[in-house]
Amino acid sequence: MRLLLIEDEVMLSDALVYILKKNNYSVDAVYDGISGEEMAETQIYDVIILDRMLPGKDGIDVLKHIRKNKIQTPVIILTAMDSVYNRVEGLDNGADDYLIKPFSTDELLARIRALGRRRLDFIQDENIKLSSLIFDPMKGEIECNGNKIKLTAKESQLLELLARNKNQVLSKDQILDRVWGIDSNVEMNNNIEVYFSYLRKKLRELNCNVIIETIRGIGYCLKEV
Repeated sequence: MRLLLIEDEVMLSDALVYILKKNNYSVDAVYDGISGEEMAETQIYDVIILDRMLPGKDGIDVLKHIRKNKIQTPVIILTAMDSVYNRVEGLDNGADDYLIKPFSTDELLARIRALGRRRLDFIQDENIKLSSLIFDPMKGEIECNGNKIKLTAKESQLLELLARNKNQVLSKDQILDRVWGIDSNVEMNNNIEVYFSYLRKKLRELNCNVIIETIRGIGYCLKEV
């Protein structure tokens, strides 16, 4: 399960990242609302953990924005603001859960598991359709005209990221951050084109009218043709 943590208290964020990774979660952490909003828009996360008070953009404003843009990723709000009004405001604007600081990490883990199960139930039948292509992110399969091809885990993650941002150019750094994580190394940066080559080959095999363009010096873009 992949998590996005948006928390501006660096020490708390680092502690949570350590605990979450120790519990076998993949975690991307950012420290301001603007960066968090941009990463949430990629729709590659299973759960978002969102601090209420953030620099750049308030947590509630981030929540409003992603819900306005039809992003249904479950969101847990973390906050020291424990009034009924504040809890109601968060839930009314699309939060799925609310945790008051200070909190037990065991409780946070339990709530993540609950929302993760809910997310899994929600996306079981959520195939992505692109021109003549049907992509099943859960199975990692692409299908066109009755023919199917299995993707590797990384190919599936790459295609999902590009598909949910079709016609938008994503930089190599953005792709590395979202698919391989913020701590991806230089070697992976040099080899990313190899993964795109494999994915393009499978798309061509299906003759599915979907292409991945390399925008020289900028990044990659998925288009329907």
